[in-house]
Amino acid sequence: MATFMFSSLFLMLLLCCATNSTLVASSEQSNDYLISSHTVSHVAVEKQSHFRFYWHDKISGRNQTSVRVADAPEFKKSISTNFSDVYVFDDPLRTGPDKNSKLVGRAKGIYLEAGLYKIELLVAMNFVFTDGKYNGSTIAVFGHNEALATVREMPIVGGSGLFRFARGLVQLRTYLFQIDYAVVEYNVFVNHY
Repeated sequence: MATFMFSSLFLMLLLCCATNSTLVASSEQSNDYLISSHTVSHVAVEKQSHFRFYWHDKISGRNQTSVRVADAPEFKKSISTNFSDVYVFDDPLRTGPDKNSKLVGRAKGIYLEAGLYKIELLVAMNFVFTDGKYNGSTIAVFGHNEALATVREMPIVGGSGLFRFARGLVQLRTYLFQIDYAVVEYNVFVNHY
């Protein structure tokens, strides 16, 4: 009797496995571009970190950190913005608005003047941390920046190191704006694991 029950259970297990294998094989054939799919651990806890630092952008003169690399001069005659100008930057991120405050990282990327009728930027940048436990980690930001608005927001679209799979937003406030130098306060709300 025990042998019969064991044989029956073994046969049922074998049939179940065969049926599941067939279903997996047929679903994989319909999605040949899917490399892998698996359940993500429910043990990892997502947390939100809030950082505040100041972006120091110097667009001319000694110790320049931002350089115009392209423009379309034909637009300059007819509009009041710098539409079409493209800048590459490697700006210090500091703990305060003073240029001698502690350096915690660099903002590296591009911004382009994308507004025909008002100063609007398209920004693609990484915050590259150089201090403490975040050294070497990055937060990627990509979005619209209406430069003269009091408060602006841009989305966080990713990250690396301690910020893998990051998402969130940054809030910007201009602290200081001069013809060749700007300081912008960044409040960064980043969700990460």
